[in-house]
Amino acid sequence: MINAGCKGLRIQQSIDLKPYNSLAISVYAEYFCVVEQIDQLKAALAFAQDNNLEVTPIGGGSNLVLVADISGLVVHIKLRGVSSEPVSPDQVDIYFAAGENWHEMVRLCLSNGWYGIENLALIPGYMGAAPIQNIGAYGVELCDVLQSVEVIELNSGQIKTLSAADCQFGYRTSLFKQSAKDQYIITSVCLRLCTVPRVNIEYPSLKASINCSVPTPEDVFRAVCRIRSDKLPDPDTLPNVGSFFKNPVISSELADRLSRENPDLPLYRYQETRYKVPAAWLIERCGFKGCRRENVGIHINQALVLVNYSGSGAEVLALADEISSEVRQKYAIDLEIEPRVYGKLC
Repeated sequence: MINAGCKGLRIQQSIDLKPYNSLAISVYAEYFCVVEQIDQLKAALAFAQDNNLEVTPIGGGSNLVLVADISGLVVHIKLRGVSSEPVSPDQVDIYFAAGENWHEMVRLCLSNGWYGIENLALIPGYMGAAPIQNIGAYGVELCDVLQSVEVIELNSGQIKTLSAADCQFGYRTSLFKQSAKDQYIITSVCLRLCTVPRVNIEYPSLKASINCSVPTPEDVFRAVCRIRSDKLPDPDTLPNVGSFFKNPVISSELADRLSRENPDLPLYRYQETRYKVPAAWLIERCGFKGCRRENVGIHINQALVLVNYSGSGAEVLALADEISSEVRQKYAIDLEIEPRVYGKLC
């Protein structure tokens, strides 16, 4: 145990990260700490800077593939707190600390009459991770409601506020995965939500699962939870990171050719000359749904979900590479994985 000069901050050495990632992969952090207050986070960053250590922040661990021991300081973000500020008769800004559980915050918003993120129910992870990959599901993306994020700069310890425009959101990406990768830790998130119910059920499978003629946000929430529970395994019982691959976006020329060769290929217009293809359809058509490669495999109900029975990060990535190679060979489409890979294989 190391005293980092801040009350309540404990920096430990050689800590197994298996409990801190939803794939339940066992690798060790050289140094590790849990931060519950901004002062603790600043002290942790100062300790890392004083000792020339790289910093790896983690939240709920639901979007990580750990392939080797992590050198430097792993910081587990557990900042908590929620506050609200009315901005108009039918809108309210909600401020969430980065360590709050995403799904529990969706539930909290519904109970308080704050609407707009019910389509994103049951997505695993913490609030602070949501902007990094611009989480989305069933016709809604985080960028639709995000106002700003508060961040702390790793090098300086300075706190900044970034607007939604600053975050440079795209499909499952943001500033934090691109030009500002590894530069910031998100400490809080501000969402602008509605106080008047407005539902979005345009996504086909969601629309089909709601039977009432005038659905409420609560109906949407329950339907999304039901759909996700039926399709996706609970990481606590079968370790996984949810959807492992992004849905690829392809050119209209490739879409036309593949449609002629595969009349049942699902295509969704993404931009004027581009289309989104369900990665799950591609993977299933390549024969991977429900397959197993010793200690890792593909879930029997959802081809997008890689599961870990007792394997390593290297085994997970080897299966992902096998899937990507087959899809590329058969459809000329490159798949991109959603989770971030940490650690370097020798």
